[in-house]
Amino acid sequence: MEIRDAVEADAGRLADLADSPPDVMRNLVHDRTVRVAVEEEDVVGFVSYDAKQGTVHVTQLAGSTAVCERLLEEPITFASGEHMAVELLVTADQSEVEAAVEAAGFRESGSGPQFAGESTVRYRLEPGAAEQ
Repeated sequence: MEIRDAVEADAGRLADLADSPPDVMRNLVHDRTVRVAVEEEDVVGFVSYDAKQGTVHVTQLAGSTAVCERLLEEPITFASGEHMAVELLVTADQSEVEAAVEAAGFRESGSGPQFAGESTVRYRLEPGAAEQ
């Protein structure tokens, strides 16, 4: 599996993975750090994140559990270098993402906001926790 920066041409595939409109994914590629996982020239997952107020916020994560585990290394590595925590929100229907998040060492840190009527759980990884 190769991990690379997303490009605008990936927007259609990202839209399929995230069940979002291609225009939204095109904007995401321009507005956030977005890394994609590629296997045999096919995009099989992606992670988007940004950093503010001492925390790296994973804004989207999609793919199989194994792909998500690998993609989470990207924001974790960035956060580690900056001595920042990493946070993300997971909805109840994202069992593969949840498994990857827990395998990466994230801990549940309470409930998050609702999105489109769906509850979320907030996960957090403190600086240095992934290296233990």
